Amino acid sequence: MAQPRKSQKLRQPNGASTIYLGKDGRWHGRVTVGVKDDGTPDRRHVSRKTRADVTKVVRELEKQRDSTGVRKVGQIWTVQTWLTHWVENIAAPSVGENTIDGYRVAVYHHLVPGLGAHRLEKLEPEHLERFYQKMQAGGSAAGTAHQAHRTIRTALNEAVRRRHLTTNPASVAKAPKLEEEEVEPYSVEEVQRLLLEAGKHRNTARWVIALALGLRQGEVLGLKWEDVVVDNGEGGVIRVRRGRLRPRYKHGCGDKCGRKPGYCPQKISVRRETKDTKSRAGKRPIGVPEELMKLLRLHKQEQDRERTLARDLWVEKGFVFTSPIGEPLNPNTDFHKWKALLKAADVRDGRLHDARHTAATVLLILGVTDTVVDTLMGWEPGKSARMRHRYQHLTAPVLQQTAAKIGGLLWGTPARSQPSIGGSSAGLNQSLPAPVDQVVYVTRLGERRVPFLRREHAEALVEQWGSGRPDRPAEVEEWDRGKWEDEGPGGMRAIRDRMPDRKLVFHAHALFAPGGERLNVGGSEQWSVAAWEFEADLYTDLSLRWHTTRRPGQEVEAQVRGTDKEAVAAAFVEACAQAVDRARDPGKYGDSDEW
Repeated sequence: MAQPRKSQKLRQPNGASTIYLGKDGRWHGRVTVGVKDDGTPDRRHVSRKTRADVTKVVRELEKQRDSTGVRKVGQIWTVQTWLTHWVENIAAPSVGENTIDGYRVAVYHHLVPGLGAHRLEKLEPEHLERFYQKMQAGGSAAGTAHQAHRTIRTALNEAVRRRHLTTNPASVAKAPKLEEEEVEPYSVEEVQRLLLEAGKHRNTARWVIALALGLRQGEVLGLKWEDVVVDNGEGGVIRVRRGRLRPRYKHGCGDKCGRKPGYCPQKISVRRETKDTKSRAGKRPIGVPEELMKLLRLHKQEQDRERTLARDLWVEKGFVFTSPIGEPLNPNTDFHKWKALLKAADVRDGRLHDARHTAATVLLILGVTDTVVDTLMGWEPGKSARMRHRYQHLTAPVLQQTAAKIGGLLWGTPARSQPSIGGSSAGLNQSLPAPVDQVVYVTRLGERRVPFLRREHAEALVEQWGSGRPDRPAEVEEWDRGKWEDEGPGGMRAIRDRMPDRKLVFHAHALFAPGGERLNVGGSEQWSVAAWEFEADLYTDLSLRWHTTRRPGQEVEAQVRGTDKEAVAAAFVEACAQAVDRARDPGKYGDSDEW
């Protein structure tokens, strides 16, 4: 007769969670969430009064373990202790001098005083958002608050990677809104006044290089004579290889002078004077006009004279632009020299960096190709389109000067006749003498206004609009040109001197998630529209143009447009391929820390 099997105590498999009633009368739970540094299982213990309560906590730990991971056991970090550790021990050895300066200002002047007492794991997005508002209410600019946001986001990303946090609250918090101000480059007349005044001061060529070639401040101050090729058989060349760093000093007197380190009579420099350009694109040769080369030759002669006068006080370091004793120029001193130059030349106030915007806009006026512009300005391929959009400006003074130059060269030469809208206004696209008065003829199409220099062009648009939309009337208004420039959308840029044709512009558009997955944006990916529905000259004359951009939400957008339908379709495939690659590898395109 078979013997009955003895009952065996059931045992949970290794690593499984357990819940049991302890001798203390409380319910206990143990959850394996990973492995400790010594290789043993990392078992977390929780205790509650009831089985239901402890079960709930155990399930939450399991869910957290299986999704974002459970915070690592160890030091209890506050925002202050983590930010201080991060900026000095993690960021400082791995980023450039200027970058770490910005991090330290954000950490020690803003983030630690405002948020430092919070426990790191208990910091919430709402804490950050209230802190940004408080910063701006206290007088900080939106850009300063945004810098603080970017800094703490970067620092907490590192905390997540090291499992001191499970999620980054700064990635959820809404960053302060930044409104980028449109920069107005200096006009030709203003540049001439600046150069005339610069000729009265030391280092004249320094300002000519900034306004004519668009070099950054650090690049100009970091130039050495070995970088200047006076004549290579095809004209002068400047090779940009390095940038000047802002100096940092410490006391050499034992902090007895009572001054800041930079003003200590025995100050000791604690930072190198220059560093290599931060990207491969930054190292570049630039052709130099002969007029500027003459100034550089004269500048070298003047520097030789100063070297003779300084005698044993002269410190030979090979820099092109120096103090009277051979030391490289301090960027802060250089900035104040620029401000004094603007005032002496009776030119409106502006940033020193606006000279770079001016040089980039001049390249646009001259029709220099995008590839050459990127090389001259030192822009990386992944960022070049965005940088051209930021630096090349079509402001009213620039357009007026451009129009005057074109008129002086081509006036009286009839343009190629183009078909008119609907064939009802033949000959309107021919080049005609500009009216001598200052009246702008504005076609009002519902709430939209389209300005023309000639009444017949405005009336042609009214006729075309009315034939297609009898229920939406249009009319022509006469505006004073000055009024339009002040009140009209787009200013001078919007005023058209001819009637665009009825050419179709084809568009293609797609949106991709960060991993490269294509998103459904709710509309047709391709469409066409009559060119005159848009800013005509910006669309009608483009057979093809495409680009990819990263949106603030991390999605990557591919856009193609042009008048050649087959070219648009072919380019759309290439644009989508780049967008997928950009979504998967943002660092390759310089997008990693942009948003």
